[in-house]
Parts: sequence; structure tokens; C-alpha cells
Amino acid sequence: RASRQFLITIVFLTCVHTISYHETNKVKIMSSYGSLDRKDKVLGNEDGGIEDGRAPAQSPDKVPLIWTSDRDDTHQRIKKSSGGSKGETQYNMFHYLVYAIINVIIAVPGLYGYASVIFNHPAFQPHLASLSKVVVFSSLVHQLGFTLFSSLDFSIGTVQDAGLIFLSSMANSIAESILNEGGTIEEVISTTLVILPLGTATLGIVLIFLGKFRLLDIVAFIPMPVIGGYLAFIGYFCLEAGVALCIGKSMTELSDWRYLLEPHNLLLATPGLLSAAVLTIISRKAKNDAVLPIAMVIIPATFYAVLFFSGTSLEEARDEGWVGEEVPPVPVQDLLHLVDFNLVHWRLISKCIGTWVGMVFVVSFASCLDIAAISMDMGEALDTNKEMVTVGTANLMSGLTFGFTGSYIFSQTIFTYRTGCHSRYIGVLIMAAYLAVCVSSINILQIAPLFFLGATLIFIGYDLLWEWLIDIRAKIFFREYMVLLVTFVAIQMIGMDFGILFGVVVALVEHVASTTRVSSMGRILKRSRAVWSKEAQNILQNGYNADDPKIVTLEIKGPVFFGSSQKLMSDITDEIGLSMSEEEMKRIAFASPHTSTPHSSLRAQRVKSPRSRKKEQYAKRRSHPQFVVLDFTLMHNLDASAATSCFLQLAKLCEKRGILLCASGAIPRVEWMLRSHNVAYELDEEIDVKNDMLSNPDSKRTHGKLILFLTIFEALEFSERLLIRRVLPKVPYEQHLQSRLSTVSTSSPHHQVAFIFLNVLRGELSTEEKEVVDSIEQYYEKAKYRPGEPIFQKNTHPDAFFIVLQGSVAVPADRKGSLPLMIRSGTGTVQSPQSLSSSNLFGIVGDDGEHKCVESFHKVGGIVGYCDFMLERYRTFDAVAASNDGATVAVFSRTNIDRMKNENHPLYVIVQKLLLRASLMDLANCTCHN
Repeated sequence: RASRQFLITIVFLTCVHTISYHETNKVKIMSSYGSLDRKDKVLGNEDGGIEDGRAPAQSPDKVPLIWTSDRDDTHQRIKKSSGGSKGETQYNMFHYLVYAIINVIIAVPGLYGYASVIFNHPAFQPHLASLSKVVVFSSLVHQLGFTLFSSLDFSIGTVQDAGLIFLSSMANSIAESILNEGGTIEEVISTTLVILPLGTATLGIVLIFLGKFRLLDIVAFIPMPVIGGYLAFIGYFCLEAGVALCIGKSMTELSDWRYLLEPHNLLLATPGLLSAAVLTIISRKAKNDAVLPIAMVIIPATFYAVLFFSGTSLEEARDEGWVGEEVPPVPVQDLLHLVDFNLVHWRLISKCIGTWVGMVFVVSFASCLDIAAISMDMGEALDTNKEMVTVGTANLMSGLTFGFTGSYIFSQTIFTYRTGCHSRYIGVLIMAAYLAVCVSSINILQIAPLFFLGATLIFIGYDLLWEWLIDIRAKIFFREYMVLLVTFVAIQMIGMDFGILFGVVVALVEHVASTTRVSSMGRILKRSRAVWSKEAQNILQNGYNADDPKIVTLEIKGPVFFGSSQKLMSDITDEIGLSMSEEEMKRIAFASPHTSTPHSSLRAQRVKSPRSRKKEQYAKRRSHPQFVVLDFTLMHNLDASAATSCFLQLAKLCEKRGILLCASGAIPRVEWMLRSHNVAYELDEEIDVKNDMLSNPDSKRTHGKLILFLTIFEALEFSERLLIRRVLPKVPYEQHLQSRLSTVSTSSPHHQVAFIFLNVLRGELSTEEKEVVDSIEQYYEKAKYRPGEPIFQKNTHPDAFFIVLQGSVAVPADRKGSLPLMIRSGTGTVQSPQSLSSSNLFGIVGDDGEHKCVESFHKVGGIVGYCDFMLERYRTFDAVAASNDGATVAVFSRTNIDRMKNENHPLYVIVQKLLLRASLMDLANCTCHN
């Protein structure tokens, strides 16, 4: 009788699916007409759309199938057009019922499979029918939460696969602990149905907290390959649980696969494995969303059709293991008696905390992926934090009603979205169906073929394994894929908690190893912004000669730490042609306890390749540079090991070979690290050293330390001045270093604009043009600014450009959060020194109240703001007076430039040459502003 009832039900559902298929096609045909109407509008550009036949994806009423959602009206409508007239089609209760039934058909078999995964310990098997209904009721509560609180009218949520293994691990741990102490099965069930829901409720609270305070970035602390390894393990676990359900055996160990060596067990498992394969192919290849539910109806229907036509009774099929054992019906009131709080072992909560923490990270990560996937499929942005609050609320409600973890079900949510039937009535009807399953006295396990229920789990297992072991290979690097495989195997070997932890450690080690193999140093070609005389410029031309440079600039990127310091040291010495002796290499290798390894100590004795020997021979033939400038602007962090084993040793090597080593752009924490380890001078001593070098260019007073500058242009100007003075000792210089700034002023005695023009364009002006330049004074105005006073501000109209006549002009860097005033050392919090490398730019702060870093200085002769002026765009940066005495600038307004063009066109041409020259100089320096 049960077989006939089930067969009748199957036939009914098949009819429902057939009707739903035609209704879906009808909807899509109508939406197609709506799409044509919309396309005509967009092509006409009546609503501001782009003229390519596409509507903006973010518009709520321009989703791919033209369906719109009105949050204030539960009944959803479809836009349609026929013959130029518009109409509306309103969904009725029949449509809601059809799509609700389809979702239930997809979900219920999987929920029974999930129950067999969570409660796979033998102690739970006598009560598996009741526990399965608890899982179904938990899904009802989840759906209630999503129906009430989700921003998506079509959202579907149930108990999800992401937390299954954690729940199963906690359930098994509880069962083993209680049974080993001589406890009863009732104690096991009561304790499990209290601790697991308690973990679900607290998980919900955490998710609400993360979403409410927008802290979901914490989830990213677990690397994606580790999550992938865990999800692949879920796939394996579902595959194993599905096979176990097919053959009626408990499978928890790798050795349990031996059951399939028995012919009868293999026969029972084969239909489930093949059915799951068919479902997997359909889910990946079918273009119509109704195909998968129909297939899930046809599979059990085929089984009962075979029984019917072969004359096999249901009892005979049960005896052969095709259907579950017959057990007494489970009245709904029996579910209320599963938990006896007097039998709960509360002390076992502490034993599950570690597993619970892992579950929080994984479920959070999986929920973020589901939300992102739904958003991508819809073509609309979703607020991930808001949706996570909904997920957390649903889990809190589920935990408080003795339920389990869940989230959005991506596939079912998207299926409902694509139907266009966006109504919360579907969620209500799904809840009604779940409630009917719970109150029904029929045990699905004893009438449905076990291979079908197992196939739903195997189908999930196939899908996860294929996605995270096969498809993922094309989306991540090989090293990351190895981390994924290691995590997958580690969970198998040492358990889930330690397996995930081991995967995180392997990912960290892989990151360190890969970072050390990538060079963080690169040679760049830059010059200072100083305006030099013709003689000095000729000297610098030779100084920057590519074949034998006297000044070399190296850019250091990323964090420099104990793992990468040795490679960085080797790269720098190779780049500047330093050939180290064996004794020096051994000393550097043992400079830090963190880098003293057998491998590093044998670096001096390693066998060099022919290419390395050729490079070394070339380095010996050429002379060393006299100045090396290290640009630390992009070096975000530096640890103590790297400071001593790399930069301190490099400074000592350079001192022995007469090379001046400078560094610029260090953020406060890096500067503090360099000064704390005597890699750089203290502030007062550093000023004395600079003054001494300027007064005596041949001075070797460096004592094996770095000399710090605020910007790379200052460091280059300092190096250029020393190089020029070594060749031309009579070049004047300024004795006094400007307070608070690590600069040495050009201090040219000629501050007139005409002189600046002649120096910047010295080789490009004829004698007649030089005479024309003298008449420029009537076309600009002088303006003097106090220290720290803005010359112009970002996002203002560019009505002029400026030439620095006295003092200097600073361009603050547009970086937020890069200037912490406090540094936390081992002894506690210390004040960040307001030194040469810090940003104490005369108290200049941004709109957000943060102190600004200095990106560059413009000295006498510098031209500021000309790019925005020429392009007639709003200012892209700020400019402020930077020296102690302020700054005097020549202001060339647009009005005066236009007047110059009309009154003195030859002079106007010269000004254009000047601006072109300045543009080329900045382009050669790879600058990004002005």
C-alpha cells in the first residue's frame, strides 16, 4: 500500500513539474518580449542608458529576465510588451505552489542525507528517523528567518553542508565520551541536541556581530586554499556518507571502503553512484532549471516502476537492502521528548569549543561565498554585511529551537530568482511542506529507495569534489593547489581541527617561501628636481651614465623580513657590483640568529653558474658607484632581523668601498627600527654628518650607517651636490640645514624667473630668445606664503601654475593611515619621533585630521601645478610652503598667459617649451602627479 501511495505521489509531482515547465517557458517567452521592448528603449537612449543594447546591470528593474521586485508588494509582476503595448502579468497562488514543491523535492532528500551525516555514529541509528525530522524542522526555522529578514523575496535557506563535518565531529565526540564513561544512548541524544544547537545559536550571535559592525574581513584570515581543502573534504564525506546510506553500513574510516568489495554491497551502491553522476551532469549541463527536479522525481519513480512490473513487493526489496528497515512511526510529540535536560553532560561543552571556532570561520566564509554568488548571478550588488546579519539571525533562531547551522542555499535561491516568481509566499509554502514532513507519521527512510537518498548526498559530494579538486586548478597557482591538497589529506589523517590548523601553517610557510623567492628590489632611473648650472648638469650627465653610473637608485618594495633579507642583500650587492669575500659572506649569513642556517652559511661556497660568473666578472671590470640611494617609499614593514642582517651589513660593506648609502621615504615604524638598531644615525648626529659632508665632499664619515632623507628627490639632490663638489669644489652650498626637513637647499644666488628659464631651457634657446625672456616679469606676480600655508588645494580650479623663487614647496602624499604617531615596541607604546623621516610638515593635516606624509619637494626653479593647468582639470594634489621662511613663488595665471599669447607670442612659445621640458623631466622621474 505504501508503495502505491508513493507511486501516486510521484505521478502527481511529475504532472506538477510538467505544468511548471510550461509555465516557466511561458514566463521566459513573455520576458523575452519585454527584453526587446527594453532594448529598443536603451538603443534610443531615452533613460540615459548606454547605446549598445544593454541596460545598466545595477538597475533594479533591469535584471536579465526583466523581472522586477517591489518590496512593498508581495505579489511580483513581470514586465511584458506585445505590439508596442505594455501589460502586467501577476503571479497567483498556483505559481507559488509549483515552485515551492520543486524546492521541497530538491531539499528534503538532501536534508535526510544531512541527518545521516551529522548523526553517523552507531549510537544515533535507532533514533535516526526522529533526528532526521529535527533537521527538517531546523530547515523550517531557517526558512522562517530568511522569509522574515532577508532583503531577497525569493531567498531559500536550510541546514547547509558547510557546517556538517563540524556538527558531525562534535556529535561523535559527545557520543564517544558519554559511552566510554558508561552512559546511555538517551544521555548521548540529549547532550547532542543541546550542545549542537547551543553552538548554532552562538554562531548566529557571532555572525550578527560581524555583520552589524562590518567585520567580515576577519573571515579572510583563513587562506582560500585551506577552505577549499575543507570543502573538498566535505565532498568526500558526503560521498562516503551517501555510499554508507546506500549499503546500510556505517562508514567513518578509509578502511570502511572495503565493504564495496562484497558483491551485494557493490550492487546496492551502484545505482546511487550512477544516479548521482546523472544528477551531477544535469546540474552542470542542463540549461533549463526544471530538469534537475524532474530527474530527482524520475529516479525513485523508476525504482517503483521496476518493482511494480517485476512483481517485487516492498517487503522483498527491504529484505534485500533497497529500502530502509521498518520502524514504528514517529509522532510529532515524540520529538518533544528527545531532550531531557537532566541527562545533559554540560562539561562536554569545553571539549567542543575548538571545533566550534573552526565552524565559525568556515560557515562565515561559505556564507560569504553564497551571498557573493547570488549577487553575481543577479547582476546586482548585495550588502554582504546586511545579508550576514540575516544568516546570523536565522542561525540564532535555529539554535534556540534545537536546530543546526544553515545559510542561503545558492542553487535554490537562484532557481527561484530565475523563475521571476519573487514572492515570500514561496518561502511560506516551503515551511508548510517542511511542517507536513515533521508531523507526518510516514517515515521516508522506510518507503523511499535508500540508493536515491544516498544519491542526493553522493551528488553533493561529486559536485564539491569536482569543484574544489578539479575546476579550482585553473583558478589558483600550483603552490596554492598543493596547499589545498595538503589540507584535504591532513583532515583525513589527523582530524578536522588539526587538519585545518595544519593547512593554515602550510599556507603561511608557503607564503614566506614564495615571498623570499621573489625579488623586492628594482633599479629605477630618477634625478632630483634641483636646477643646476650648465657645468654641473654636464657632470650629472656622466654621473647618471647607464654603463658606469656614479649615482644608483634602488627601489625596495613590500615587507622586508627575516625570510627575504638574505635574497635582498644578495640582489643589492649584485646590482651595484659589490663582490664580497668568503669571510664577508659568512659574517653576513650569521649576522642574525634568524638567518643562520646551514644553507646560508654555505652561500660563499656555492657553485656559481656560468651566467653568475660572467655577471661577476663584468662587475669586477666596472667601477663601483659612489652613491647608492634606497627608496623605501613602498617598503611597508621591516623587522629587526632584516634591519641588522641586511641593511646594517650593507652599510658596512659600502663604507669599506667608499660608497655613500642613503635611504629615503621610510615610514615612521621603519625609521624607528633603523635608528633603534644603529643602522641609521640619531637625528642630531645625522644633521652634523650631513653638514660635515657638505663642507668636505671627500669626507668618509659614515661609520657604516645609512643616511636618511624624507623624499627620494632630497636624497638624490644631496648625492648630486656631493658629486658636483667633488669635481667642482667651488660650488656654493647652504651651511644651515632647514629645520625639521632632511634637505640641503640649492641656495642659488639667482632667484629671478629669467635665470630659471635660462637654466631649465639652456640648450634650447637662441640668443634672440634669451633676450625675449627678460620681458617676462610683466606676466607673473610674486606671492609669499608662510610655512605650512597652502598654495593650492586638491579638487580646486587650476587657474595658475607656479615657479618656486625662494624656499621650497612640498606635495603631501595622499595616503591615509600611514602616519601613526605611536609605535608599539617590546617595552610598550613609544612616541613616533618627529624626525627627518616623519611627517611633521609644520602641523599640516588633512581634512580627516591626519598628519600628511611628504611625497616630494620643489626647490628653487621647481614648477608646480602646470599639468592640471594645461589639462584644465581640477587639482589632483595639494601644495604647501615647506621651508622655515616660507616660500616665494611666481604665479602665472591663466589671464596673464592668455595676455602673453596675444601681446608677446615668442615669449609664449618659450613658456610652452618650459612646460614641455618640465613634463619630460617628471616623466623621466616616473612621477604620478603635477
